Amino acid sequence: MAFEFWFLVLARSHETDLSYHRIKLEGGREKGKPFFRSFTGRLRSKQMPVTIFHGADGLPRIILTEPCGSTAEVLLYGGQVVSWKNERREELLFMSSKANWKPTKAIRGGIPVCFPQFTNFGSLEQHGFARNRLWSLDSCPSPLPPANSPSSVDLILKSTEVDLKTWPRSFELRLRISLSAGKLTLIPRVRNTDNKTFPFTFALRNYLSVSDISEVRVEGLETLDYFDNLMQGERFTEQADAITFDGEVDRVYLGTPIKIAIIDHEKKRTLVLRKEGLPDAVVWNPWDKKAKALPDFGDEDYKTMLCVDSAVVENPVMLKPSEEWKGRQELSIVSSSYCSGQLDPRKVLYGIN
Repeated sequence: MAFEFWFLVLARSHETDLSYHRIKLEGGREKGKPFFRSFTGRLRSKQMPVTIFHGADGLPRIILTEPCGSTAEVLLYGGQVVSWKNERREELLFMSSKANWKPTKAIRGGIPVCFPQFTNFGSLEQHGFARNRLWSLDSCPSPLPPANSPSSVDLILKSTEVDLKTWPRSFELRLRISLSAGKLTLIPRVRNTDNKTFPFTFALRNYLSVSDISEVRVEGLETLDYFDNLMQGERFTEQADAITFDGEVDRVYLGTPIKIAIIDHEKKRTLVLRKEGLPDAVVWNPWDKKAKALPDFGDEDYKTMLCVDSAVVENPVMLKPSEEWKGRQELSIVSSSYCSGQLDPRKVLYGIN
């Protein structure tokens, strides 16, 4: 059956303003650019038009918008959120100044999806392969209702023959990304389409933009056990009232609460991370020496970033055939900071009056 799509396509480089082009797709294909020929095959006639653009890097993005003016940009490559801006157009996520935007390489910044392995806890490549694959739009995200607004999108990644050679398990990995005023929500789901139970670890790696890492504190992880990756994964117990930063940190906190607060004194705001089904939290900053050793990381970038990840690391998920695992992460902004005397982090974390 013939059908039509109208797309608002924004072409830009990272330094220039957006330019808009309108393209009509008939019968699910556009005669011309290979990008559209490959991309439109994943769409369905029942879906709403999707706002997309691709820039100098050639990677297709989906733009999410909401009435108050905040935006998010999502790559089909990796299913990765690469930008989240508030209504004042302030970027809330960090992107490395030396990020590699070429396919097959991981993009350092935004919110990469780590599956089926987090870091090197397994035999696969670092953080698994999901972040290095081209995802598709998901037209049937059941049991979730279809995302039919400009503020939401559903993506899906299915196992391929290439993946099965290195990780012989058949799966479907889905991700819903939803934007609202002051809030960004991600709902990952993994379905076992194999005939055998398989284990996996998982993380949403949140690269957060901060004003000055030495002026940031993380609340909600005190007294918890953690694996210190700078000490060969040795287990310790957090003794500090809050996590502050004066050197490299690479820790996996275990059995964390559903809320964690990242307090940025200079920007006078607090970012609250709420999560479900993701019991662990990873805190990472490479500091100066490690930053200089990473080829896709700017020498000074460590000063304005912090990773606080939602993860399943200590106890891998064991997923039986036909079963589905579900997680949820919500990032939200509180526009005042602890140092201003207007926000007590205990109120954010525990709802104390």
